[in-house]
Amino acid sequence: MAVKFGVFVPQGWRMDLTEITDPIEQYETMTRLAQAADELPQLDSIWVFDHFHTVPRPTKNTTFEAWMITAGLLRDTKRINVGQMVTCNGYRHPSLLAKMASTADVMGHGRLYFGLGGGWYEHEWKAYGFGFPTTRERMGAFREGCEIVHKMWTEDAPTFTGEYYHIDKPINEPKGVRKPHPSFWIGGGGEQVTLKLVAQYGDACNLWNPRPEEVKHKLDVLRRHCAEVGRDYESITRSVGLFLYPLGPGESDERAVAHAKLMLGMSADTARERVIGTPEVIRQRLQAYVDAGIDYVLAEFPGVAYDPSLLQRFAEEVVPHFQ
Repeated sequence: MAVKFGVFVPQGWRMDLTEITDPIEQYETMTRLAQAADELPQLDSIWVFDHFHTVPRPTKNTTFEAWMITAGLLRDTKRINVGQMVTCNGYRHPSLLAKMASTADVMGHGRLYFGLGGGWYEHEWKAYGFGFPTTRERMGAFREGCEIVHKMWTEDAPTFTGEYYHIDKPINEPKGVRKPHPSFWIGGGGEQVTLKLVAQYGDACNLWNPRPEEVKHKLDVLRRHCAEVGRDYESITRSVGLFLYPLGPGESDERAVAHAKLMLGMSADTARERVIGTPEVIRQRLQAYVDAGIDYVLAEFPGVAYDPSLLQRFAEEVVPHFQ
C-alpha cells in the first residue's frame, strides 16, 4: 500500500523557534522550511497547529496564528498541500470557518487541507475569553460544527438550528476549488463522536501519536461506523501524527534528546524509544503503523527550524520505502 507523507513546519507553538529572537526571522524560517518541503516531491503536505499559547507550558514566546499562516503558506508555495491539525471548532464560528477555508482553497488553487477538532487546551481557551465548556458541550458543538461546514460547502442556501449554533441561508461563494469541496480532515480518536463524524463527513481522520495497537483498534471502530452509515471505509484517508527525528550518519542523539525535552516535554528514554533513530529504525517504526492500517503519516521533527537537513533526510531516506 502506497503511503503519503506530510510534515509540520515550526510556528512557535512547540517552543520550536525560541533560539531565533527576531519575529520576522522566525516567520521566514517557517516559510523557508515550507518552501523546502514544496521542492521535495516525496512530500504531499505541510501542516500547522491551531493554538495561541506554547506547550508543554504557556510562555511568552512566539506562536503564529494558524489561519493567517495557512493563507501565507498557500501563497508562498506552489505545489504542496497546506493543512491545520487541527482547527479548534470553539475559536471561530463554523460558518466563518467554512468561508475562510473556501477562500484559502482558492488562494492555494485547490491545495487546502481543512482540519477540524473539538479543542482541548484549557489555558488558552480561558485566556482568550472563550471559557472552557465541558467535554460534552465541546463535543456537541463540534458535532454541529462539522455539519455546518459540510452544508456551507455543499448547499447553496444552508440552514441549521442546533443547541450551539444556527445559520440561516448564508451565501458562501466561491465554495472553493477542490471538488466536490475542500478536503475535510477530522482530528481525534473519540469512538462515540469523533470517529462517527469521520464516517459521516470526513475525507480523512487523524490519530495523534498513538501506538500501533491503538491505531488498529481505532480504525476497527471507524470501519464499524462506516458500515452503519453506508460509507466506503477505503475512501477515507487514515492518518497518524508522529514525532520523528532521523539521525544523520554517526550523529549523536544528544541534541535530539534536548529538543524532545524542551518542545515535547518528553523524557530521554521515551524520546529514544519512540522519536529518535536512524532512518532504518524510523522506517521499521513506521511499518508497524502501515501494518495497522495507516496510509498517511504526518511527521513533526523536533528542532527542524535549526537543522533543515532533517526534512531532506526524511524525504530521501525514509519516505521512498513506502511509495
